[in-house]
Amino acid sequence: MTTTSELRHRPNGKAVPGDEFDAFPMASPGVADAMLNMQQAGHPSGEAKYGSIRSKFRAFTAALYFFGGSMVIHLTQFLGAWFYFLNRDLYYAYMAVTKESFGLLVTTMTHWWAPTVIRISGDASTADQLSVTPDGRVECSFPDRMVMIANHQIYTDWLYLWWVGYTNKPRMHGHIYIILKESLKYIPIIGPGCMFFSFIFMSRKMAVDRPRLAHRLQKLRMKHEGPDGEEYLNPMWLLLFPEGTNLSDNGRVKSAAWAEKIGVKDTAHLMLPRSTGTFFCLNELKGSVDYVYDCTVAYEGVPRGGFGEEYFTLSSTFFQGRGPKSVNLYWRRFALADMPLHDQTEFDGWLRERWYEKDALLEQYVTTGRFPANGAGIKGHIETEVRTQYWWEFIKIFTWLGCFGFFLTSLTRFLLKFRDS
Repeated sequence: MTTTSELRHRPNGKAVPGDEFDAFPMASPGVADAMLNMQQAGHPSGEAKYGSIRSKFRAFTAALYFFGGSMVIHLTQFLGAWFYFLNRDLYYAYMAVTKESFGLLVTTMTHWWAPTVIRISGDASTADQLSVTPDGRVECSFPDRMVMIANHQIYTDWLYLWWVGYTNKPRMHGHIYIILKESLKYIPIIGPGCMFFSFIFMSRKMAVDRPRLAHRLQKLRMKHEGPDGEEYLNPMWLLLFPEGTNLSDNGRVKSAAWAEKIGVKDTAHLMLPRSTGTFFCLNELKGSVDYVYDCTVAYEGVPRGGFGEEYFTLSSTFFQGRGPKSVNLYWRRFALADMPLHDQTEFDGWLRERWYEKDALLEQYVTTGRFPANGAGIKGHIETEVRTQYWWEFIKIFTWLGCFGFFLTSLTRFLLKFRDS
């Protein structure tokens, strides 16, 4: 086990390829040679594809598209906010459409500015739920209600997982729910937009968060009555990152300290999960959700002991053309009925064992460059890309605001004509 003291004696500042061999003594000489070669080669994705002027132009156009699209979506949310007082089901259905628009925004932005290979596989529990369409897109057949957990490598993890919702049949990119840091609530446009999306903001103090979390989760498990009198539950994918934050040097230090404090084995490629929030969420949703889907995420090019955030920054990925050569996703499914949700301590051990398994998966990835192949169904790995089914789908982002504008323009003309007559 890597001790806390060993991690604390790592060199200050950002790690560079080659430093990790000293901090992780389990690395073999072959790995050390590979790291030395990577250090000499520079960035794991090679030289920047775009020079200074083109990078700045890409940054300008990406920012224009993202913030322009976000503003349009936010205005659309405000225009439909009054539905809340008219009919709650109508209001949430309308906001789901605006959430779909944001899913399309980040999907098209990734496709245009940061294209990469997405390599997908899973164990036997998900094998029959992963397929490939004739035009090469992946199609998932995950349930319309589930809890999704994942290791947190870098900030763009949620972006790829949101895209997975788009690939699902039925599509679920309008029904994603994410737990966010409370400070994000105060970012203009983004914060209020996420509030309209019914995302859950947390202060990371369970005594404060428990009542608001319980309130939000109760809404997510609320039954509705259809026109035929039948009760139903709204679709929901709740995304949780049990590590609490993205993987970093400081996070690894804290993970090692926590492992040492409670007397358990630390992980090499992850941070130990904190189970309190996940335990609470699963117990609140029990009876309305049957499965937890676990995704292990790995970015090609991150060396042993390195951290993705040090290589694949926003600037590197979207502006310079130096994103990861591939994003790798490995899926597993676990039934809530098989989890020890009756006892917090037992669940803590259960979740930690799943993280040790994820650590072993990541060790295989670091060693071989691949997660295990699909456990059944499609042989090998599915390779695809982040994109929409039709190139013109981004137009949907602007449709609702355009319709409102057309309606108001037509109404104004009619009233002026009526007044003049």
